[in-house]
Amino acid sequence: MSASTYSELRAQLATLTTEAFRPELAEIDQLPTLDIARTMNGEDQTVPAAVARQLPAIAAAIDATAERMARGGRLIYMGAGTAGRLGVLDASECPPTFNTDPAQVVGLIAGGPSAMVKAVEGAEDSKELAVQDLTDLGLTTDDTVVGISASGRTPYAIGAVEHARTLGALTIGLSCNADSALAAAAEHGIEVVPGPEFLTGSTRLKAGTAQKLVLNMISTITMIRLGKTYGNLMVDVRASNEKLQARSRRIVALATGAPDEQIETALTAADGEVKHAILMLLADIDAPTAARRLTDSQGHLRAALHATDPTP
Repeated sequence: MSASTYSELRAQLATLTTEAFRPELAEIDQLPTLDIARTMNGEDQTVPAAVARQLPAIAAAIDATAERMARGGRLIYMGAGTAGRLGVLDASECPPTFNTDPAQVVGLIAGGPSAMVKAVEGAEDSKELAVQDLTDLGLTTDDTVVGISASGRTPYAIGAVEHARTLGALTIGLSCNADSALAAAAEHGIEVVPGPEFLTGSTRLKAGTAQKLVLNMISTITMIRLGKTYGNLMVDVRASNEKLQARSRRIVALATGAPDEQIETALTAADGEVKHAILMLLADIDAPTAARRLTDSQGHLRAALHATDPTP
């Protein structure tokens, strides 16, 4: 890096809230551990309020995302470092929670999978890398690309939303600084500003927590809109282990109030599909009829419950 480039970057960082120095915390290492923990906990309490200030923008982005995903589009998270890892984490949790296809919610991190555990030199500085990643993915106009960057200036995230927007995909820019280049580049800018970090510039802390909370909302509420839940029950949960098998039975019990024997019978007939079993029990129909109704209602259980079958 040349001296002029270094000076320019340093000047940019000095303007970012996430990079601000906190003089009042300059002696934090001299405090007892409990006092440090209390201070850090107090800092963390500012995060939900920062998210709350962006709820209208978050809701608008979710509605737009759900509309495209209902047409078969994908939700694609893209970021570098901590931001990228958080996107990959949220994406990886959707299949077991909502029974989504792994290709439906995707997390891309600058530098590829190896960057999840080890920094890839220079990857975050490349807009071209983001363009290539989206090209490899075969981006469509029904897809949604979420660029994630605490600073709001990461080239990889900005390049992702710029390229996606030129192709007609929905774009969301999630940043933790106001007036960010990332939010400006995206159709939906979300700027959650929790303030300077406990450790100067360590954006895996408050900024990371803020990003995680917003990503939780984007994926969870989008899935609610797509009919992946029934009330607050995860009726599309994939029972891939013993804990989730037990949870599946409990969800069916909470939704229907049916006795264990009927629940077991329904789940067996439905090949373990929780949503199908609930519909069978509540509507008193067999498994093929339940499957047909759910297909006709695009997977929305409430709509399937009110559907009627044509007279033979």
